[in-house]
Amino acid sequence: MPRPSANVARKPISKGDGTRLLARIRSAGRWPWSRAVYLGRREIGTLATLLLFAALTLTFGIVANEMSAGNTRAFDNAVVMALRSDANPSDPLGPMWFEGAVRDITSLGSNAVLIILTLGTVGFLALSGARGAALHVLVSVGTGAILIQVLKELFGRVRPDVVPQAVSEVTRSFPSGHATLAAVTYLTLGALVARVQTKPALKMYVLFVAILMTVLVGVSRIYLGVHWPTDVLAGWCLGSAWAIACWLVAVQLQRKGQIEKRIGA
Repeated sequence: MPRPSANVARKPISKGDGTRLLARIRSAGRWPWSRAVYLGRREIGTLATLLLFAALTLTFGIVANEMSAGNTRAFDNAVVMALRSDANPSDPLGPMWFEGAVRDITSLGSNAVLIILTLGTVGFLALSGARGAALHVLVSVGTGAILIQVLKELFGRVRPDVVPQAVSEVTRSFPSGHATLAAVTYLTLGALVARVQTKPALKMYVLFVAILMTVLVGVSRIYLGVHWPTDVLAGWCLGSAWAIACWLVAVQLQRKGQIEKRIGA
């Protein structure tokens, strides 16, 4: 069989083929570095979230310990009395319309409102095809509510007695159920909504609104005299830590495909 002549010209590489080949070479060189940067950012974010969870849990433990030892009484009394009129401790500072507005705000952390909000969200997610996310929200909020009741009975702290309560309450005081459940519910839902957004500005806005709602509900409880400040502080820490834990679980389940990454997926 005759060998091909050495003088036969090879097919020249076109400009388009050369460009694609060069792009592949460059891409192959960047891939390991890009992958490493992506994994590094993801792990750093997870580590920061875990550190925040640990800090919130530790703060809750410190506040609970100091409260149980009676070391927070002076601080609690001072803050509660600072929000009351010197002439009439039964009258919160501000005009009547402001007190009415605070009553409306505090209802945003009530069991009735949060149950309606949670069930409405669960129904929306289920109808959108995100049944995994719906179940996760239901379990996160439900277990958080159970945890609060257990801790209330465990600590058994009575409600503030230095001023008349503007709203009648019959459960124990520590930690604040409104503050804790508001943090669990609003932060969990906020994180869920933020995660399906693509624009950073929208993510920040949703999280800001969730945090603002949590803060307003907690402050309203102190203003109305139904909770000590340390009750609310402990509730914020506990609720935020619980929401973070639920968010971390959701992220892992999303990676395994057990929770939808997009609403309507």
